[in-house]
Amino acid sequence: MATIIISLGGSLINPRGIDTAYLKRFSTLIKRLSKKNSFVIVTGGGTTARTYINALRQAGFQEPYLSSVGIEATKLHASLVAAFFHELRFPLVSLQEVEKELKKSSVVICGALGFTPNITSDADAAEIAEHLHAPLFINLTNVNGLYTKNPASKGARLIQKISHEAFRKLAHKKAYRAGQHFVLDQTAATIISRARIKTLILNGKGLSNLEKALQGEKFLGTTIT
Repeated sequence: MATIIISLGGSLINPRGIDTAYLKRFSTLIKRLSKKNSFVIVTGGGTTARTYINALRQAGFQEPYLSSVGIEATKLHASLVAAFFHELRFPLVSLQEVEKELKKSSVVICGALGFTPNITSDADAAEIAEHLHAPLFINLTNVNGLYTKNPASKGARLIQKISHEAFRKLAHKKAYRAGQHFVLDQTAATIISRARIKTLILNGKGLSNLEKALQGEKFLGTTIT
């Protein structure tokens, strides 16, 4: 049984209010697929995190304070998502705890692990993927994948396939900022490149598309390999 790591973007959990209908459908799909593979789902902070981050930023606080409230938002989302799996999930704080939970359950849900400034929950997900030697890391976001420029911009094209090294260089062109919107943070890009982890970026709203990707069928999104 392989372990697949999913980074579940906060924009899917709480776009403009908690999307309970989506979380019900997502949990139903993962529970069904967990009969063949185990999953670690790492929740992002999304709008919840950015609301608190922006409040502290406007009040003049520096990045470590901003990161700390963002991390707590990911843990709140982890508890929320875990409820849809009928789990009472208390915050996991280490890779070892995640590994221990996997021995008891085929689906493990967590937010950010501990406190590491200047990363998002995507980097935590990538660290878990590396630690567990996962064959696949999937980043679920609210766009169809990696684009040549802002997806909302005219002429933006979806990049269907990119190498680890090319993606790492692209990610590092942007300076880290708490609450950032890039599809994977700089640390996550470094980890998946170093560990050569096959990574998919796709729009989490399309759960049938996610299922196709998990089953090795043709899907809409970006493959980093």
